[in-house]
Amino acid sequence: MIDLELLHRELNEGKIRNCYIFCGLDEMLIKESIDTIVNKAIDKDFRELNITKIDGNNFKVEDFKIACETVPFLSEKKAIIVDRVPFLKEKLDSENQKNYNECIGYFKNPPDYCVLIVYVLLKDKRERINKLKKLMTLDKEACIVSIEKLKGEKFYKKVGSIFLELGGEISKVELRYFCELVENNFDIIKREVDKLVNYSNGRPITKKDIEILLPHKSESDIFDLVEFISIRKANEAIDLMNELVNKGENPIVILSQIRDQFQKLYRIKMRSQQGYKIEEISKDFKGAFGFSIPPFVVEKFINQGKKFSNKQINKCIKVCMESEKKLKSTNIDGKTELELMIINCQLP
Repeated sequence: MIDLELLHRELNEGKIRNCYIFCGLDEMLIKESIDTIVNKAIDKDFRELNITKIDGNNFKVEDFKIACETVPFLSEKKAIIVDRVPFLKEKLDSENQKNYNECIGYFKNPPDYCVLIVYVLLKDKRERINKLKKLMTLDKEACIVSIEKLKGEKFYKKVGSIFLELGGEISKVELRYFCELVENNFDIIKREVDKLVNYSNGRPITKKDIEILLPHKSESDIFDLVEFISIRKANEAIDLMNELVNKGENPIVILSQIRDQFQKLYRIKMRSQQGYKIEEISKDFKGAFGFSIPPFVVEKFINQGKKFSNKQINKCIKVCMESEKKLKSTNIDGKTELELMIINCQLP
């Protein structure tokens, strides 16, 4: 297994491997790395004829096999890209287990003319690559690339390049302030930068602009808090809640965000059960509420929703509403009521 820095070092030295498996949380960083590999490996004059892209959500073994067995057109190499490959994770259903069994040979030993590139998105920051046994069995044959979050100067530099790319003017001080507040996910970062650039309309971006437009970083913490509730880790959920309160978050606001999380979870779970695809759910959400949820976030909600029954989510929404009413109408201690809410959400 290698990291992003070593991958780019190898590519700059002209070393192209036959099979790459990317794994991480940041889809934008993964896609940028895939583009770099393709640009290095495939003849630019015939690039479109020698790239096959397969949607992992609608994966068909026969299409994959045909792509692998078809020789390049007037080029030494061809690229086969499978996004969000579904059968390299654990606990596979029968269909994905069958796909894994039929495709594993291509991952271990692809044709010499192939550059096979796939990626696996982790569910959240607690999931570890080395725990994915099906993936790790390929570590000796394929090149597994771990996509870790950028930090420090590398992170600032990357975010700054996005502002430049989108035509935004921002000073180093405001850039660092933005980086401190934004979630470390470049799909999210690019959308937030785009909003700021359009809002500032050509003038330098200010701290006030960032505060007005940027979603609060606690949204990610709320998702994690609900995740702890879903796996019945009340102590961890309470610890995280206490961290938020100690940072100055209003208990009523925290409770409102948790209720909102459960309401989103319920709607997305219902749509998923009705057979809606991830992209359709994302568009449906925008039509119903006036704002969209990106497909990769919808997928995270779907995975989280599997840990609750519909009845449990409804109960959690009711518990949150009752606690919110108490906090607004009585002098009860906010932390105490939040703790009770977390415990009650986990009761049968």
